[in-house]
Formats: sequence, C-alpha cells, structure tokens
Amino acid sequence: MIRLIAFVFLVLLGAPAWAQSVSFPSVTVGSSQAGPEVKGWVYKPPGNGPFPAIILAHSCAGTNTHTDVWGKLLVSWGYLVLAPDSFGPRGTKAVCTTPGMVTPNMRVADIAGALDYLATRPDVVKGKVGIIGHSHGGSTVIRSAQRNFGLAQRGLAAGVAYYPGCNPQFDGGIDIPVLLLAGDKDDWTPADRCRTLVSGLSRGGIVDAVYYPNAYHSFDSRVADRNVPGAAGKQHHLAYDPSAAPDAEARTRAFFAKYLR
Repeated sequence: MIRLIAFVFLVLLGAPAWAQSVSFPSVTVGSSQAGPEVKGWVYKPPGNGPFPAIILAHSCAGTNTHTDVWGKLLVSWGYLVLAPDSFGPRGTKAVCTTPGMVTPNMRVADIAGALDYLATRPDVVKGKVGIIGHSHGGSTVIRSAQRNFGLAQRGLAAGVAYYPGCNPQFDGGIDIPVLLLAGDKDDWTPADRCRTLVSGLSRGGIVDAVYYPNAYHSFDSRVADRNVPGAAGKQHHLAYDPSAAPDAEARTRAFFAKYLR
C-alpha cells in the first residue's frame, strides 16, 4: 500500500520545507525484480496543478545536493518532481566503487513503482511523466526506456540521460523519446559506447544524442575539478563545463516542454 508521510525538512539534501517525503512499492517489470519499499521526495510547484511530472534518478553517489539542485530547477520549470532513493532501502548510500551492488536494471522496478505512485496523485497530469538521470541515473533512464519493460504503458513519455553508461548489447530497444547528453572526454562512461548504441537502435530517430567535445563526466555539476575512484580503484576525472552545462540545460528544458506539455 502506498503511504504518504508528513511534510519534512530534508536536512541532508538541503531541500525546502515544502519537499514531501513519500514511500511506495517497487514493482517487478520484466527482468527487473521488485526491491524493498522505495522512499523518496516530492518537489512541487505552487498551486494545485495538475502538473506534468518528472522522476529524478540519482547518480551512483545516491541522493545528495546534486539531486536537490535538479529538483529545485525542474520545479522552477513547472514540473512536479519525484526523487526516489534506490540505494538506501537496499542497504547502501553509494555504488560508485561497487557498481554491481545496485544496477540500473534493478532500479527499473523502482521507476515502475514511481510511475504507479504518480498515477494516484490528482496533482499530476496523467500520461505526462518524464524521467531524468545522471551517470548511474542516466543509465537507469536508458534501461527504463526499453520496450520490454513497458513503462510507456505506465505513463512514461520521455527521458533525459546525462552522461549515461551505455550498453549497446542490451539497450537497443528504446521506445520512448530520449535526449542523451554525453562528453567526449568522459573517461568513466565513454561517449563512443553511446554512439554505438544509438547507431544500432531498432527504432531510428527515437534518441536525440548530443556529444560535447571538451566535456568530462559530471559536466553539469558546479564544483571544483576533481578525480574520484570508480570500480577497481580506477580514478576518473570530473569537471564542470561552462559551455556544455548551460547548453544541456536549455536542451533539457526544451525537450521536456515538447513531450510533457
């Protein structure tokens, strides 16, 4: 049963007082088995709506200030935002160095549950739900867009994937519009794998892919350049790109306006 918890101030995320804590079941879809009950946060614009909605899929670092920045930004564009936490209920805070602990395929079950939850809310426009994710969350967007999961029938209309880990072998069945934004200097989730994926899609023209020639991983995050560990202790370079970030943001806004308005 879906449970709606009281309004809370999210200290860890720095979220505004009007962010709402919610929980809902994870749902088995295809090869993605239901996980534990999912907890998350709803960011809502002023007024009664109904609003188009966007599911915000966090990165391998879990829900953090980056989640909050994007939650507030999407609300400022007029969307109700649901930010599920796929890691906490599974006993971890991050999977950047242990990517197999929680996979994008596992997270699809959480996205299915999020869609079912949003469908119960009178302040959400039915069938006008998008998804956006970064890195591990971007991979979750790509996975959620696969035909065999049937999330379009649950109301998922479009997705935006920032620097996702593309898997050409398994992700060729995208059947909702996707905006894919990647950096050519990304040494964590290589853009060339996304090029291979897009070129081999069973449905051509469904993905709008943009590759930024000078962008590294996490190019939208306004923090200092840094190197961080990934799997097997490999170091990856993360850097804000002052050209790619605003362009990607503008494309994201226009993309969601096209498919969710």
